[in-house]
Amino acid sequence: MARRKAANGVAKSVEVKDVSSSSVAVDTTKSSTGASTSGIDILAASTGAAREPIKVNNMNLADLKNACDDAVKKLLSQPDLFQENHQHTDVKLALGWASVLVAGGTALYGWKAEFEVAKPLVWAGVILYVILTAASTLYSFFVEKNTVYVGRRKTLAKRIETERITVASRTLPAVAARVAPRYHVSVSYMRSSNGGKSLLGRGQSNEERAYTEFFDEEGTMDQERFDRWVGALVERVMDGR
Repeated sequence: MARRKAANGVAKSVEVKDVSSSSVAVDTTKSSTGASTSGIDILAASTGAAREPIKVNNMNLADLKNACDDAVKKLLSQPDLFQENHQHTDVKLALGWASVLVAGGTALYGWKAEFEVAKPLVWAGVILYVILTAASTLYSFFVEKNTVYVGRRKTLAKRIETERITVASRTLPAVAARVAPRYHVSVSYMRSSNGGKSLLGRGQSNEERAYTEFFDEEGTMDQERFDRWVGALVERVMDGR
């Protein structure tokens, strides 16, 4: 009887060990799927999305960069991901329209009024136009810089958290005959709560790839390959890896 109880106890302990080992296996399987611990899956969001072929002049570096920048915006602005912040565009549009209105108003006033009467206001209009144009140029150079995308999203768990992502890019020219021009992308991420007062996490990373990895000889872009590269980089930054 004592031997049976001992055997039953050993069997139960073996069953408990088996159950615990299976739970560990399940957890390992979940972590090995590659899903982002930040709760966002860039690649899954882009799967099944309608794609129109993108073809550019692969001899023009500006066209190649613009195509990649547009692909970044399209990838990150999907409904389940981020909402694009158009602050930089709005500021430059406001400065541009203001300079156009000043120039138009100054020209119209100078055409209708006599020269001596209109001269002070025309000079003021010219000076204001130069200031607005310079402000737009300085904003692009010092504030916007190489930024191509700024996105935000809010999530609600136990509290409202705000995530902000910024993507900047530039072209690295070929430094040798056998080295192709490269697309350099930099990703910055910040997660905060309490209206940005409490910083919960941040990350930053950058990578570069040759344009030839994403464009064939005819200039057709391999969008899926580009999305996989950018998506993996964004997820890694968001996870703080």
